[in-house]
Amino acid sequence: MLFICTNVCSKSNYFGYLFRLNQKQRRLISNNVKNIRDLAVLTGFSVSTVSRVINGKSEQFRISAKTSEIILKAAADHNYYPNRIARGLRLEKTETIGLIVPDIANQFFSSVAKTIELESRKNGYSIFLCDSLDDISTESELLNLLAGRKVDGIILAPVGTHSDHVTEFAKNGIPVVIIDRYLPDTSIPYITTDNYFGACKATEHIISMGHRIIACIQGKTGISANTDRISGYKDTLRQNNIPVDNSLIVGDDFGEENGYLQTKMLLSKANPPTAIFALSNLISLGAMRAIAEKGLSISDDISLVSFDDQPYSGLLASPMTTVEQEKDKIAGRAVNLLLEMISGKKDIKEIERTMIRPRLIVRNSVKNLYN
Repeated sequence: MLFICTNVCSKSNYFGYLFRLNQKQRRLISNNVKNIRDLAVLTGFSVSTVSRVINGKSEQFRISAKTSEIILKAAADHNYYPNRIARGLRLEKTETIGLIVPDIANQFFSSVAKTIELESRKNGYSIFLCDSLDDISTESELLNLLAGRKVDGIILAPVGTHSDHVTEFAKNGIPVVIIDRYLPDTSIPYITTDNYFGACKATEHIISMGHRIIACIQGKTGISANTDRISGYKDTLRQNNIPVDNSLIVGDDFGEENGYLQTKMLLSKANPPTAIFALSNLISLGAMRAIAEKGLSISDDISLVSFDDQPYSGLLASPMTTVEQEKDKIAGRAVNLLLEMISGKKDIKEIERTMIRPRLIVRNSVKNLYN
């Protein structure tokens, strides 16, 4: 998306260029600038320079900040806003990408969306950001809406495991890249976190601190991210000769309220867990609220680990041990892969499956029971 700044160019510089225009060119100033050639005549710069500035490529072609300011100031003053859609139609491209996430309020998805927007803009693309509200019907409607907008490609964090509507959509020839939650029964390329690996590392750390009654508050059942995290948790317990107690695997949503309610229930048990593994940052926030209401403190009274690190994680009274997902890598690779598919450099039917390993950040939220 191009944002034109109207107050950065000094009037003396701008009118210095206007002074050099001949009489015929000056008459053009009284009319709205209709195209880049008009803007080039108006400012005294070449058509190629003006085009690069208007399309956000000043840095790429080492055009000075002063030159960019003059051109953008002139464009704004004469109400020139490039019609990227019209330009795209001539090239059979709209230079737009659709991005669908299940919950933009979730800090993981908002962070990923921000990086996708920045990376897309660097490559001259704008983003249509859509929130499916974690509803499969809404997701299907949004796919059709974006197709109607003639986007060049779509990055999708799918709602669940039902993939028929996504598979049918991809058959229309619009490139699709899936992030975060993959659809195992499709040939659509995806880039996601290695959730199994991350859950194993988190559970191993809790066990290494002497804990054996470890609860797990899960997210939405049936989706790949949750399934893989639960598998990592269970397998690590078994590998350490700790029986899997299914009564300690609770919850059905990645939201804060789920974390709150399930933690209250776990703490009310006759033999409560000594540690809780929360499968999302929002779940961990809910768990923290329930723990505080009970008058307990994290680490001293109960240990807590969260899947997904946040800027505040290390600033808490008991800095939280977390599984950090490589959000920027996931977003950046998704954009690059989609652009390769759009440009034809990569076959749209070619399957690319990438799992990026997260890392465990050990802080102070897990009590060492051996001490």
